[in-house]
Amino acid sequence: MTDLLRRLLDAVLDESRDGLGEMAAATYTSPFHFARSVRAGAGESPVALRRRVTLERAAWELQRGATVTDSAFAAGYASVEGFSRAFARAYGHPPTAMIGAERSGHWLPAPNGIHFHSPTVLYIDSGEESAGDVLLLQVQHDVADIAALLDAAAGLSDDALAAVRLPGSAPRHWDGADESLVQVLWHLVSSKQPWLASIAGDAMPDMTAVQDVSALASLHDHVSARWLATIRDIEHRRGWADWIVDALCEPPESFRLAQIVAHELTFSAHRRLLVRWMLADAGVDVSTPALDPDPIMWQRRTSGGESR
Repeated sequence: MTDLLRRLLDAVLDESRDGLGEMAAATYTSPFHFARSVRAGAGESPVALRRRVTLERAAWELQRGATVTDSAFAAGYASVEGFSRAFARAYGHPPTAMIGAERSGHWLPAPNGIHFHSPTVLYIDSGEESAGDVLLLQVQHDVADIAALLDAAAGLSDDALAAVRLPGSAPRHWDGADESLVQVLWHLVSSKQPWLASIAGDAMPDMTAVQDVSALASLHDHVSARWLATIRDIEHRRGWADWIVDALCEPPESFRLAQIVAHELTFSAHRRLLVRWMLADAGVDVSTPALDPDPIMWQRRTSGGESR
């Protein structure tokens, strides 16, 4: 949702503004331009949108014990009779049928997915599927965030990269120490390689630690491309419950594909935060937008300012 549309909706749903004129005045536009802009952005006139969301709120309140009279006046109706008629036209039954019927739902058909959800939340059903893919968002953010951290570390000296900043740190003991920036960066980039080899049935990759950040960035480009392709393939064939018997382990172990990805995302998230702490300790400004660890902010940046 664009910032402009959000401002228009704020004006529509603000209870302190009655009528189209007051809504438009809040956005410093004429009623005609305001109504046209809301309809273009939301597919619904301001008055119809407000009436529908207000009725949804009334239905939500009735389900939770409010009286018809209280709901009617809270919704801005001059009389209980007028409210009851409007409610019955919208829902197909009188408001009394909603009292205590919490499981019946309170949303009305909408052309834009905008619904009353709770007193503090407006729910927007986008109708999209890809943005709701939590796994894909996490995997893509993980890959992109590692690349951003490598870029931030590229300007540091070899001494700064190798300096022990967190003695005794070893999130995965079998990997070895994560006491310095270069150690953590190496593990962030390399840890997916053995899993990729096991899933593909390849030989164990060379796991000799890489110390050069530019070489790590090149390796990350290669590994992350394979990782993303593997994730998409598993998702396409819905193979998350499948097992692999990993003969590269000693002794061999069995893992579900879902377990492998959850494992990697967990330790990668921990290590990415370690890198940020170490970068800050080395004098790097980690407060820049490019180094914001929040996947919400990353998705907004990479999707052209998408926000709700």
